[in-house]
Amino acid sequence: MKNPEAQQDVSVSQRIRVMFYVMKPSETSFQTLEEVPDYVRKATPFFISLMLLELVVGWIRKGKPPGGLDDALTSMSAGIVSQLPRLFYRSIELTSYVYIWENYRLISLPWDSPWTWYLTFLGVDFGYYWFHRMAHEVNIMWAGHQTHHSSEGYNLSTALRQSVLQIYTSWIFYSPLALFIPPSVYAVHLQFNLLYQFWIHTEVIDNLGPLELILNTPSHHRVHHGRNRYCIDKNFAGTLIIWDRIFGTFEAENEKVVYGLTHPINTFEPFKVQFHHLVNIWTTFWATPGFFNKFSVIFKGPGWGPGKPRLGLIEEIPEVEGKEVPFTSSASQLLKIYVLVQFTLILAFYEETFADKAVLSQVSLLLRVCFIILTLTSIGFLLDQRPKAAVLETLRCLVFLGLCRAGHLKPCFSSLSFALEEEETFVTGL
Repeated sequence: MKNPEAQQDVSVSQRIRVMFYVMKPSETSFQTLEEVPDYVRKATPFFISLMLLELVVGWIRKGKPPGGLDDALTSMSAGIVSQLPRLFYRSIELTSYVYIWENYRLISLPWDSPWTWYLTFLGVDFGYYWFHRMAHEVNIMWAGHQTHHSSEGYNLSTALRQSVLQIYTSWIFYSPLALFIPPSVYAVHLQFNLLYQFWIHTEVIDNLGPLELILNTPSHHRVHHGRNRYCIDKNFAGTLIIWDRIFGTFEAENEKVVYGLTHPINTFEPFKVQFHHLVNIWTTFWATPGFFNKFSVIFKGPGWGPGKPRLGLIEEIPEVEGKEVPFTSSASQLLKIYVLVQFTLILAFYEETFADKAVLSQVSLLLRVCFIILTLTSIGFLLDQRPKAAVLETLRCLVFLGLCRAGHLKPCFSSLSFALEEEETFVTGL
């Protein structure tokens, strides 16, 4: 997926079907890695469309939107942050895989065989199950994965709340496939497995009948996102729920699920969403006596402590009553509208940056990434109503002006000039 010009076209039908893994081997088999389409980026418009559809259906059924604007923007901000490293280098999940394939493969299965395609489907899904399970059972891995669970809502935007750290451990669980599966086939299924998991993040779909026996469904995944005691460390599946049934981690949905971390973080600031548990590990590591205990802080479960089982004690998980109220922003409606406008603009700028990355210099790319991060941080500060929010937003506007005048944001200056004037007016009034 390195050269966009070499990638195959993806039809509208395929862009829709890929999100449900309804694809045929004959239309998704490629000889080289460069030919594999970037299915995830091509599906982006459908992410937005399905989120809007969920919003309408949820409003009709319950008389209210399926989640708050503040939580949705935080989830999408995390998704943006998680993708920014791709502007500079290929994902480690692909880089490591290609290295193993080129140097250590045992056999080369045919890239155009349906049997290879289906074997890879099972192999990637099996690898994902074990990665996902370890991401809950190993504290240092949980430091990355907890980002995805930090939302106290459960809707399609939650699927986009991804960690920037997670891929630095997930590749390990897929690497055995590189001994015999061609990288191009692996790259296809790595994307399909991720895309399938988008639509299961919803409360709009209840039960899917017999499909619940085989597939990971919204009902099964709601349990996985719960902080009820019966939900903890259950239903790790990506596409097939059979792995949970085989390895004893399956739990059916019964009582009302309360979503989020067992100890909510109560913030919309992207750095805390991404890295707060790393800080917690660091603090606990130095406060825990003994070398082996310190080692256990890193490699045992998030709930472990001296004298406890590897995964901690379920009795220490706070009980939920089902009446918990999710953390929400106290910002005014006017400020929320302003934040929404700024997020929409930075989302368009993010998409433009990816589209133009081949012609942008490394300096321009770095400055653009810094500006994106600064904007998302400022949005988090505004939603959190931090004391320094107005100062940070003023700084952001000044940085925007400076980058435009230096030519690094020149391509989008005309489209954002009106917004800049509005920002300056807003900042003056803060």
